[in-house]
This record gives sequence, C-alpha cells and structure tokens, in this order.
Amino acid sequence: MKKYLIALLILMYSSAQAQFQADWQSLDKREIPSWWTDAKFGIFIHWGLYSVPAYAPVNEVEGIYEKYAEHYYNRLLSGNKLFIDFHTKQYGENFKYADFAPMFKAEYFNPAEWAELFKEAGARYVVLTSKHHDGFCLWPSTHTPRWNSVVMGPHLDIIDTLSHAVRDVGLRFGLYYSLLEWAHPLYARNSIEKWVDTHMIPQMKELVNSYKPEIIFSDGEWDYDSKTLKSEEFLAWLYNESPVKNFVVVNDRWGKETRSKHGDYYTTEYDLVHNDKGIGDKADHPWEESRGIGTSYGYNRFETSDHYLTSKQLIDILIDKVSNGGNFLLNVGPDATGMIPVVMQERLLDIGRWLKINGEAIYSSRTWRNTHKPENPDIAFTQKEGNLYVIIKKWRQGNIVIPGLQQAGKVELLGYSRAIHSSFKNGRLTIVPPVLSIDEYPSQHAWVYKISDFK
Repeated sequence: MKKYLIALLILMYSSAQAQFQADWQSLDKREIPSWWTDAKFGIFIHWGLYSVPAYAPVNEVEGIYEKYAEHYYNRLLSGNKLFIDFHTKQYGENFKYADFAPMFKAEYFNPAEWAELFKEAGARYVVLTSKHHDGFCLWPSTHTPRWNSVVMGPHLDIIDTLSHAVRDVGLRFGLYYSLLEWAHPLYARNSIEKWVDTHMIPQMKELVNSYKPEIIFSDGEWDYDSKTLKSEEFLAWLYNESPVKNFVVVNDRWGKETRSKHGDYYTTEYDLVHNDKGIGDKADHPWEESRGIGTSYGYNRFETSDHYLTSKQLIDILIDKVSNGGNFLLNVGPDATGMIPVVMQERLLDIGRWLKINGEAIYSSRTWRNTHKPENPDIAFTQKEGNLYVIIKKWRQGNIVIPGLQQAGKVELLGYSRAIHSSFKNGRLTIVPPVLSIDEYPSQHAWVYKISDFK
C-alpha cells in the first residue's frame, strides 16, 4: 500500500509538472506572460557573416524579400545574377561564403554601448539572431563546433556578452533561431528526421539552457510542417521543464502551417501577413510587426537616405501597431566591425525622446474597441488604467470630437503643463487644441491627449 501511495504521488507530481502536452490544442492554452504584451517596443538585431558583403539590390528589384542582405548566401547558391555579378566583381570567382568568416571581426563591438542605445530608444526587449539560415552561430555551439563566432571571426561568444549587457540595463533578452540551414547536409527530405533529432532541437535546448532567453523568435519554418520539425515536443519541454518555462515567449513560426495559428504571439514583417487571422484591432491574440529601418534586416551598405524611414514614419508605425493591439520589433543591422550605422542610432534616439514624453500611452496599453471612434488615419487611440489616450499623428488646430463615451474627466496634453479646454455633452467629448508656437510643442512627430476617468 505504501509503495502504491508513493507511486501515485510521483504520478500526480509528474502530471502537475507536465502542464502542457506536446500538441497544439494543449500548447495554445498557455497564457502569454504579461511582460511581453506590456512591453510594446523591442529591438531586433541581424548580425552575422552577411554583414561583411552587406549587399542586396535596392533599386533593381521590386519584392520585399529580394532586398534582404541577410539572404546573400542563398542568392549565391541559387545563382541569382545580381548577387553573382556583385560577388565575382568584389571578391572573385573562387571566393567562398565561408571565406567571409575571418572578415567578420566585430573589432568595434561594444555591447554596453549597444545596450545603452537600446535603453535610450525606449525599447523594453532585445532579440538577437543566434543563428541565421547560413548556419553560422554567434555562440560556441557544441553542435556547430567549427562554424561559430568563438572559433572564427571575432573569437567571441557574442550572445553571452550582449545578453549580460542588455540585462544589466534592465531590458529583456531574446534570441532568433533559424530552423533551417541552406547548406547543411542533413537539412534534406531524406534526412530531415536526423536533422531535427541530432541538430535542431538539441541546439535550441543548448541555447535555452545556456542563455535563458525570454523570447524565442523561430524562423525558417516554411519547408516542413510542425509535426516533422517536432515543434510541439520542443515547446512542451520549453513550457514544462526548461529554466525559462515561467516567462519565455515564443512566436508562430514552428512549421509551414503555423503562422497566425499557433504560438504565444503571431508575426508580420514589413506588413506582410501570411494569414490575417489574429492581426489588427479586432484581434484577441497578441501579435508583433518586425521590419528594418531600411529595406533589409542585415546591414546593406548600398541603402541611401531614400531607403530609410524617417523618425516620424517609424513613430507612426509604432503608434499604429500598438493602437491595433500589437508590438513593434524594429531591426538594426550593425556592420561587420560591430558599429551600428549612425542613421540607425539617430532614428532610435528620436523614438526614445518621443517615448520619454508619450510612453504612458504606449507601454502596458491596450487597444480601444469602440465602434463610434473617429475613423481618421491621423488619430489613434489606446487605453490603460481608466485613461483614454488620443494620439495625434498630425497636429490639428481644429476641435477634436470623440463620440460614444459615457463619461470623460480631465483632459491633458502629455508634456504640456497648461490646461487643455474641453467639454463633454451627450456622449461627445470635444477637445480644443491649444494654440502653440513651434518651440512650445511638448514633443515632435506626434502628440497625446490623456482623458482621465473615461468610460
């Protein structure tokens, strides 16, 4: 009897620990950790061997993917004429992609400076590419013992140094991981099971156990379904047993059928939506838009000012994504020396200056679902803790009328100390914007009216 009770207790304990089963029906019931839905703004970093050639066409092609500099290796493998011609001219016919490894020196990489920049930008989390589709690892992976940043190039565990720097300034740290590798001999239909069992899943577990990422941004899922990739098994381990089980957040890229269907949050990039279910202001599921400041994630030295979004455009994107219930993951692409281009730094600092004044309307906010709200592309709304935030992307001198309210209290303009005149009658709030000279505007690019005690 005693042995039976002990066995029963062990079984009950094991069942309690294994809260999630290795199937989507169970995994999809997991509640996303609130820190992520409150964070709203993060920094993506694409950095690797592709940062050496730093090339993709910016004017000769139309598609979004065709302008990704981080796809340099695959363009060579597939015989893309633009990439082949560039590569041959710059490096010669006999120069292999692997020959870029000694040139990826990262000699000016300063993780503390990066982390401070991201903090000043107002970001709440940072996601680094641990390994892109070329297979080159930014840590000394035991599963890629010779093709990594400790053995080659910088001779540095980049994940370790950056993760400490990012966490030291109070930001969350996550990792991007590619489920595919373009040139790995096991990544093929006749050996995909061996790839998954002996390389992909062990390598992901190695990352989790070694660096404890708070986000896993998987990618490269489009060749196989999630059953083949055994994604459900990995996520069950991640949620039940791993050292990050209580706070880790994962995206929706775990098999060719999973985008906008499974995962803690859904993803878009450059506004490309694989399945619009769950995206937008009617969505109940958390989601995130990612994009570069220019046309690429990886650094592209051929981008000009015409290809970079302005600070105003980036702030407007942040407003649009957050007011529609999403997060915004903005990418920076450092060069091969470890320097973040100045234009990217300037954009981040401008966003940070705006958030220091108006972040109250962004962080921890939620979308405002009201069928009576004005349909004006220059006005967005968020709400938090009984307050409504009216975000004006284009300054307007005329009155702002918001119908469909049951009550409205004091109206303030964030960053502006004087009183704002308003009136409330028959469910309609009318805000009278102040007349300001150019040096009186509380911030640049967009402005926020805060309405207290609204219903």
